[in-house]
Amino acid sequence: MDKVLVTGGAGFIGSNLCEALLEKGYSVICLDNFATGHIENLLPLIEKYGKQFQLIVGDIRKIDDCKKAVEGVDYVLHEAALGSVPRSIKDPITTNEVNISGFLNMMIAARDAKVKRFVFAASSSTYGDSKTLPKVEEVIGKPLSPYAITKYVNELYADVFSRTYNFEYIGLRYFNVFGQRQDPNGAYAAVIPLFVKQLINKTAPTINGTGDYSRDFTYIKNVIQMNLLAMETTNSDAINQIYNTAFGERTTLNQLFNYLREFLSEFDTEILKIEAIHGAERIGDIPHSLASINKAKLLLNYNPEYSMRDGLKEACRWYWDNLK
Repeated sequence: MDKVLVTGGAGFIGSNLCEALLEKGYSVICLDNFATGHIENLLPLIEKYGKQFQLIVGDIRKIDDCKKAVEGVDYVLHEAALGSVPRSIKDPITTNEVNISGFLNMMIAARDAKVKRFVFAASSSTYGDSKTLPKVEEVIGKPLSPYAITKYVNELYADVFSRTYNFEYIGLRYFNVFGQRQDPNGAYAAVIPLFVKQLINKTAPTINGTGDYSRDFTYIKNVIQMNLLAMETTNSDAINQIYNTAFGERTTLNQLFNYLREFLSEFDTEILKIEAIHGAERIGDIPHSLASINKAKLLLNYNPEYSMRDGLKEACRWYWDNLK
């Protein structure tokens, strides 16, 4: 089987991708500097798959680390990035260094190593202040945060590389991905694992604003499906394209909170009594996000298997087993 490099492979999405690729028989290399990833996500893979899985501790901001990681690689799945809108607002320089300079390093290394295809994590934040719903790939607005700028620049670089160097890419605009191994700790934890941890600990979560903001929450297994389709497709029309990676359904933060109480109360009925606190709206947040997934369905045969509720129920079960 081919050899695949997963950058950021110790992180939430990256480690799930590594596991799925190994299960399919691919030889997998993980490149990670453990800035946000965790070795605990990889230890079961190292133990189970042995030489089929290789870990390289390195930083995408260092071109030599990138070049070492792509040696003999057929495909790159680029997940390494500094996520979080608030983090980018607090520290735009580091976000830029990782998400733009690091991205460019990886593309240059992949180009020089003549990899077959470069699949990368784009972001729904690219839609910025566009009020159009559902979001279609060809219509975006102005970015609302440094993070959003960096992810849009990634798309521009990929397009230029495809035109200039005959470089194959596919970009996947992730919409609020959640699921097993998503870290509930730290200052920039995503909303779902953070709320789950707080509810399990009988602490009232704080919802930013009225709770009417909505998101197209996307379960990790749908994201894995999209990455595999993007990497393996032989449809020439599907290559050098950007795709929404989502379920195509909108959920408000208030609805999300109620779903989490419902699913976690199966393990502890006391959780049903917890009420959310409402705080100030967060700077840089997009009010509403809903993806059209028609392009992915048409060109990649994407068919998301997990609804938001189905994925959330499975995720709650995982968190209950792993956070208690």
